Amino acid sequence: MTVLKRNNVTVHGAQGPFMVYAHGFGCDHTMWKRVAQQFSTTHRVVLFDYVGSGRSDIRDFDDERYGTLNGYVQDLLDVCDALELTSGVSFVGHSVSCSVGLLASVKRPGLFDRLILLGPSPSFLNHRPEYEGGFEREDLEGLLALMDQNYMGWANYLAPVVAGSDGAGTVSAELSDSFCSTDPVTARVFAQTTFFADNRADLQYVTTPSLILQHRNDALAPLSVGTYMHERLVGSELEILDVAGHCAHMTHPDLVVAAIRRYLASDDKQR
Repeated sequence: MTVLKRNNVTVHGAQGPFMVYAHGFGCDHTMWKRVAQQFSTTHRVVLFDYVGSGRSDIRDFDDERYGTLNGYVQDLLDVCDALELTSGVSFVGHSVSCSVGLLASVKRPGLFDRLILLGPSPSFLNHRPEYEGGFEREDLEGLLALMDQNYMGWANYLAPVVAGSDGAGTVSAELSDSFCSTDPVTARVFAQTTFFADNRADLQYVTTPSLILQHRNDALAPLSVGTYMHERLVGSELEILDVAGHCAHMTHPDLVVAAIRRYLASDDKQR
C-alpha cells in the first residue's frame, strides 16, 4: 500500500508551488473543497486524509502511532515525501492540524515556506492563570465519556457546537455526517489525542512564518488563544475573522480565501 493510496491523496492544478491542506478532527479532506478549489489555478493543491479519517486505509491505523500528534505529523511528512516535496510548500491546516503543521515545520524547517493556521489551539485545556484554552479537564472527559456511551449522540451534539451559529443547518449536518461516518475506534483515539494535546512549549521552536486566522466567536478556541499564539510564534500575523463557529473554511470560505490571498501577496512582496 503506497502512502498516496493509504492517505487518499489527491493533487489538483497543473502549475505553481505546492499548497498542502490538512483537515481537523472528525473530518476529511473534502471539508476544504470550498477553499482549495480557489487556488487550483495558481498552485498545485494537495489534499489528503489522515489514517483513520475519510477514505484513508483504516488497516494502517495503529493506536500507539496515533496516540500522540506525532503520528499525524508523520502522515503529513509521509505525504510530502511521497510527492517528493522538499521546500517551498504552503501548509494550510484547520484546528488540530495547525499543531500538526507547526510540529512538522520544527522537524523539517526547510519544507514549508509558510503556515496558514485556521482556528489553531496549542491546548484546548485551560491552564490558568497563564492560558485560557476554553475547556476544563472534566468537560473534555465528559465529552469522551459521551462518545463511549453513545457515539451517534456525541456526533449530533458536537457538530452544531463546532459549526457555530453561522453553520447552523447545512454545515452542521455535513459535520455530523462526517463524525458519524468515521470509525468509532479511530475517532476515539484521535479525539483523545486532539483534546488533551499540549503543544504550548513547542511554539518557541517554530521558525516558519505563519498566518493565524482566528474566529471571533469560537466555542472551541477563544480569542485569547489567537493572541497567545501570535505573541509566541516568531514571524506570525494574526487576523480575526468575523465568524461565529470553528469552521470558517466551510461557513465563510470567501473570507478565508481572501485572507490567504492577502497574506500570500504581502509575503511575496517581502521576499
